[in-house]
Formats: sequence, C-alpha cells, structure tokens
Amino acid sequence: MSGLRAPGATVMEARRVTVQDVETAAGRLQGHARETPVLTCGTLDELAGRRLYFKCENLQKSGSFKFRGAYNAISKLVSSTNQKPPPVVTHSSGNHACALALAAHQLDVTAHVVMPRNAPQCKKETVRGYGGKVYECTPTEQARVETMERIAAEEGAVYLSSSQHPDIIAGQGTMGLELLRQVPDLDAVITCVGGGGMLAGVSTVMKSLNPHVRVYGAEPELANDAATSLAKGERCPLSYYPDTIADGLRINMGPVAWPYIRDNVDDIITVTEEEIKNAMTLIWQRMKLVVEPSGVVGVAAALSDSFKAREETAKHVAVILSGGNLDLLKLPDLLSMSEHV
Repeated sequence: MSGLRAPGATVMEARRVTVQDVETAAGRLQGHARETPVLTCGTLDELAGRRLYFKCENLQKSGSFKFRGAYNAISKLVSSTNQKPPPVVTHSSGNHACALALAAHQLDVTAHVVMPRNAPQCKKETVRGYGGKVYECTPTEQARVETMERIAAEEGAVYLSSSQHPDIIAGQGTMGLELLRQVPDLDAVITCVGGGGMLAGVSTVMKSLNPHVRVYGAEPELANDAATSLAKGERCPLSYYPDTIADGLRINMGPVAWPYIRDNVDDIITVTEEEIKNAMTLIWQRMKLVVEPSGVVGVAAALSDSFKAREETAKHVAVILSGGNLDLLKLPDLLSMSEHV
C-alpha cells in the first residue's frame, strides 16, 4: 500500500513536492502553526565539538512538527470543496494522531485515528481531547493499515498518511524554510526519520534553496530500514515491528518519501538505545526541555562518533527536536528500557 489511499476513501495521487509547494504551505500555516524557536546549549556544543542549533518542534501546536503537515493537508482539502468536507482517517503511533485531531477540530472536520495499543496513553488522551475518534489495534504495521482501511471504507474518509501524502510532506518542509532564516550560516541539518515525511520535506527545501547544506537522517539501530535503504540504493523495509524506545520511529520509511531521501540525503546516522537515552537525559537536564525519545534521536546522532567522523568541518549544525509528547507515567520505564534491550 502506498500510504496515499485506502479502499472506500477519496484517492489523492502522489506527486513530487517542490519548494514552491512548501512555500504555499507556509502561507496556509501562517497564523495557525508556530514558527518554533531555535535554541542553543553550550554543554551540548562542547560534547559535539561544534555549534548546535535546536529547532524546538516540541513546542509546536499538538506537541510536534506533525501539526504542520496535518493542518496544511486538511486546510487544502477543506478549500477544495464548497460542500461539507469528508472526514479524514489515519494510523499513527501518536504524534500525527494528535496533530490530525487538532487540525481537524480547528477546521471542523471529523478525524478517525487508528493507534497501536502500546502507543503512549498521553497521546491517546490528547487525540480524544481534540475530538478525534480513536480505534486501537495490535501493534503491527499490517494491523494498523488493515484497521485504517476498514474505517476508511465504513466512513468514506480521506486517508492522510503521516508521511507519504504530498501535502503532508510540503507542510513538514516549512521547517526547512524557517531554519534557513533562523540559522543563515547553516552547514548541516539532522532530522529523525521514521516514515520519512519530515526528512523528505526538509531535504527538498535545503537542496533547492541552499544545496551546500548537508542533510542527514537519524534513526535507531533497532529500526534501521532507512539507513539500510540508502546504503543499498533501494528501499529495504523491515519485516517486523522494531522494539525501540523511540516509539514514533518504529514505522518503515514509506515508498513516497523514499525517492526524496535517496536523491537529497547525504547520509543516515544510526544510534543505539543507550545513546538515545543519554541524549534525552541531556536535553532534559541541560536545556530544561521536555522532548520524547523519538525527538532526541537527531541529538544522539549529532553527538555520535560516526557523525563526528563524517562531518569534521561542519561548524553550524541544526537538529530538529521533533516532538515533546512524553508519557510521564512511563518515565521510569523509559530510563531503564535500553538496559534490557
């Protein structure tokens, strides 16, 4: 399944996103999404051996960068019809679910959201709080897709993938536009990669407007399908649901995002569970920011020996802190999980 359609749902065909699409998305988001701040930290600069700039999407509406794509896609859907817009449906481990529910609520659209049973409880409650309808399923990609397809057919809903829809990708690309304004002497940028929508959008902007900026993905070693794909030159999805602390990155890189990543991304850095936990602790303790495990995978990459060896000359590196929807009730488990993996 391409991630762009479901039986019974309105079909939206994939098309290549351009920087002009991203600029149009930025116009739709103006006054609705936040231009998130870029922060720095001397301690992390010393550990990295360079200046790091943290794009704080954990402070975005709904708690993650996902609001950008969700609002852009639903806003465009609403503006395309003079009638009541159809409902929307998606499957998500949490952040896209929260973003879609909030954007749909603001635009008076019904949102149906399929979530794995082991998704953080705080994210399920947030979706419901925004008026979204939650359907829980077995925590496998196949179960997520099958449940979503059933709901789409029953409700006649438009499927908005968390990372494979062109309007989602264009919305996520607006982070790249902001970064180029906020950090004009940027040498490289690191984003985490799960489905690949953020990396696809940001890399499109960077390589279109400032091609000297190197673009890196970051993912857990336990969910390394994107790194394997880039190394082999072909998409290599995992056949299992990886058990990583970074719950938002357990999904495979999608087929629509893959060509952008193949063509625009310089490398993908993988990090261990211990490196993710250490990065999360540093962000909490030194920057006083609430960032979830998936959101610090880029930080772990920036501090890793492999990135230091790969990027010896880069002096100014941006890292996107992708989300802050942390389940505080599971905090002790988060801090000890990697010791048992």
